[in-house]
Amino acid sequence: MIILITLVCVVFFAFVFKKPLKKAPWLFYAIALILVVLFVGREWFDFPVYIARPIFYLMQKCTTAQALFVVVMYIGVFNEKSRIRSYLMPVRAELSILGCLMALGHIINYLTTFVPQIMGSASSLNNNIVISVFLAILLIILLVVLGVTSFSTVKRKMSAANWKRIQWLAYPFFLLTYVHILLFLLPSALRGADTALFSVAVYSVVFIGYLIARSAAAIASRRRKRALCAAQY
Repeated sequence: MIILITLVCVVFFAFVFKKPLKKAPWLFYAIALILVVLFVGREWFDFPVYIARPIFYLMQKCTTAQALFVVVMYIGVFNEKSRIRSYLMPVRAELSILGCLMALGHIINYLTTFVPQIMGSASSLNNNIVISVFLAILLIILLVVLGVTSFSTVKRKMSAANWKRIQWLAYPFFLLTYVHILLFLLPSALRGADTALFSVAVYSVVFIGYLIARSAAAIASRRRKRALCAAQY
């Protein structure tokens, strides 16, 4: 349920805060970084429960970052004349950067807790964990590349062709994120854990739905180009 609530909240945020996010993106980036610091330092700060719990939910399982990435990717699915695409496209890069920043808490948390445990028992790891760790490393690399090149100052220093090639990495990043999630959730889901089953179902609808919608959009785009070429001749 937290996944759905987070996704709804992020969609609401994207529409309501579009103008301030475009006008003062660094303010939102600063807030995201503060949340990361609070989450990483939660063991040293004695936060009351009503503050600690929301920060935990925002960061622990990367739910907020994933929701931001979902919104970013789905913006590109809509037709170029769509009102939704026209309204949100100007802040697509800012939403992407926010997603990258919000993912830092999740990354740092697992690097400092999960990785030492893996290193201490490397010989007893099953294939599922090994693949998950490999994917996590690959996703971090893609996240850094996509996040850095999303900044307008970096984009202006790159050629349009090179920038576009790098941004195509968003597609494997998005799909590998789904695989990464499944590797962690499926074992529990297959054992009948209700929360894991629900999470797998929601993520599957979101990610597979995107794949179908993106494919349909690509086919429609090709048909329009063919029709335009035919009309010219």
